[in-house]
Formats: sequence, structure tokens, C-alpha cells
Amino acid sequence: MLKKHVILPFFIMGLISLAGCPGPLIVGGAAIGAASGTYFYINGELKTDYYTSFDKVWNAVEKTIADMRGINVEPAREIGAGVIKATINEESVRFDIRYKAKNVTTVAIRIGTIGNKLSSQLIHDKIADNIK
Repeated sequence: MLKKHVILPFFIMGLISLAGCPGPLIVGGAAIGAASGTYFYINGELKTDYYTSFDKVWNAVEKTIADMRGINVEPAREIGAGVIKATINEESVRFDIRYKAKNVTTVAIRIGTIGNKLSSQLIHDKIADNIK
């Protein structure tokens, strides 16, 4: 009886690994994995890479905030990294913009204290439109 209880978890893990469909990895209550394509939702932040320069992404984020009528905008920019805090639709939004490599810039968006995946995805879509 005890042997079955020890083998069963390993059997289930084996089946999951053979399924061929990578699911999210649960680590300390935070899901890590590709939510949709190249987007990663980790601890309330939705991150993605934009394949363009840091300056172009920064300008697209500023335009997105203006288009969405953001208020209380607080930009803090350094060389290759920056944070823009704003209030959009009565929600606090934090944009973390980081240089990753030549023509690759990572943007992480957190809405509110715990995050909102759907709203973050909509904002990422607007940023992508403003980059084009």
C-alpha cells in the first residue's frame, strides 16, 4: 500500500512530461510560463520583449499612456532602464522598461498591487501598435 503512494506521484509527473504540451510551472504560488506566445505573467507582471531600440519602446510607452489619458505620470529614466508610473482609468500602472540586447527591449507592466493580466495584455497591444 505504501509503495503505491510513493510511485503514484512519479507516474503522474511522467505522464505530464510526455504530454508534449508545456504547462506553467508553479513556484511558490506564482505561475511561470508562456501565457500566450512570448508573454510571461509572473507575480502580477506581464512581460514581453520588443525587437526594437530602447528609445523607440520608451516613446511608444509614453504615447500609449497619453492615448489612454494617463494622469500623475512619473517617468524615471536612466541609461538602458527606466520606470514610468501612471494612473490610467483610476488604476495605478507601472511600466518597467529595460534594455536587453541590441534592438531588444523588455517591458513589464503591473496594474494595481496584485496585477491584472487582461488589462496588461491590452496595454501591451497598444504599445505594439505605437511601435509600428
